[in-house]
Amino acid sequence: MNIRNTFTLWGPTSLAVLLAASLASPAFAQSADDEQAESPAQEQVQVQVQVQEQQTQEQSEEAPQQQAQQVSIDAADSATQVASQDELPRGHFRLPDEGDVIGERYTVVVEDPKQTLIDIARRHNIGYEEIRMANPGVSLWVPGVGTEVVIPAQYILPPAPREGVVVNLSELRLYYYPADKPGIVETYPVSVGREEFATPVGITRTTVKVKDPAWAPPASMRREAAERGEPAPSVVPPGPQNPLGEHAILLAMPSYLIHGTNRPDGVGMRVSRGCIRMYPEDIKSLYERLPSGTQVNLMDAPFKAGFAADGTLFVQSFPQLEENVEGFEPLLNALERVTELTDSDVEIDAERIQRAVEAPDGQFIALFGPQAPEPEPEPVELIDELKLSAATDSDKDA
Repeated sequence: MNIRNTFTLWGPTSLAVLLAASLASPAFAQSADDEQAESPAQEQVQVQVQVQEQQTQEQSEEAPQQQAQQVSIDAADSATQVASQDELPRGHFRLPDEGDVIGERYTVVVEDPKQTLIDIARRHNIGYEEIRMANPGVSLWVPGVGTEVVIPAQYILPPAPREGVVVNLSELRLYYYPADKPGIVETYPVSVGREEFATPVGITRTTVKVKDPAWAPPASMRREAAERGEPAPSVVPPGPQNPLGEHAILLAMPSYLIHGTNRPDGVGMRVSRGCIRMYPEDIKSLYERLPSGTQVNLMDAPFKAGFAADGTLFVQSFPQLEENVEGFEPLLNALERVTELTDSDVEIDAERIQRAVEAPDGQFIALFGPQAPEPEPEPVELIDELKLSAATDSDKDA
C-alpha cells in the first residue's frame, strides 16, 4: 500500500495554533493548498487561517448536542437525497452486518436543459472524476434533457481499520467512522494534491477547527503576480474570494488541512496543493461534528475488494497516483488482496482482475458469488472433432 511513516511531529502550524488557543488571541497557521494559483512552477503556497474565539470553539466541541447536528445541504435540489437510505442524512450509510459494501448504484434522468453533469454529481454526493468515469459517453456540460445518468453511489469500504477518518487518495473519497455512532459510516468526495504537490500518505490527526479562515498568498506568488501587472493581496479575508471556503480543520501533519472551497466544481479532482478539499456543505457538516484529536489515515489503495451482504465478492479499481507507482505492482497487489479474502478452493477468474487493473474506472466487478457471471464453457477442440469424424467415416467404409 506504500504507507509511509506515521506523522507525529509538531510543526510551525501546530505550534502557532496551540499558542493561539492558550492565549485566546488571533494566530495564523500554514497550509499547502492553493486554489488561486494553478501553475506547477510556483512554490508551495502558504495559507494563513485566523483562529477566532478559539476557547469558545474548544468548549463547544465537548457539548453532546454538537454531535447530533444534522447535515446542512446548500447545493441546489439536494434536499431530495436526504429522503433516501431510511432518512439518513447526506453521505451517511449503515455499516453492513456482514461484508464491506455500502450504498447502491442507480440512474437519474436529466430534466433541466441547464443542468450539467457536475451539478448532478454535487447533488448526489459524487465527485468530478466519479461522475465522469461512470458516464463516459455523456457531455459534462450539456448532458441534455432525457439523458440517463449513472450515479455510482456504491462503495467498497477501504482496506483500513474502521475508525476516525480514512482518505483513500486514488479513490478521491473520504470515509468517516464516528465514534459516537458505531453503526454508521459517512463518505464524501474530495480533492487531493496534484502530482507536483502530492498529498502525503500516513497517519495523523485533527487538531484545531477554524471558522472563516483567512488566506495569505506567499511572497513569491505576490512577486510573480506583480511582474505580470496583477498585484496580489497580502491577505485574502473570509468571503467568496477565499479559496479555503468557510471551514478549515487543521491536521497535526504540518501545513495540511481539510477545508472547503470557493470552487466546488473541482471537488473530486487532483487539483489542490496537498490539502483535502470538500464541498462546502460537506465540510460544514464534518466541521460541526468531528472531534479534535480524531485519527486521520491518509492511504492510497487504488484496488479495493470486498464482499456484499449476499456473499458476492466485488472489486473496484481506480487510476493509481503517479507518485506512488515506484516499487508497486498493481496486478500482484490485486491478486494478493483477492487471495486474502477467499478460500483456497474458490476459483477466481484472474483475467477479470487483470482487466479491472488495466482499465481502472471505479466500476464494480463481481468475481465470485450470486451476482458473478457464470463461467464461460470450455472451448471445444475442433481438431478432436475432425479426428473423431474421420475415424467414424473410416469405420463406415470398412
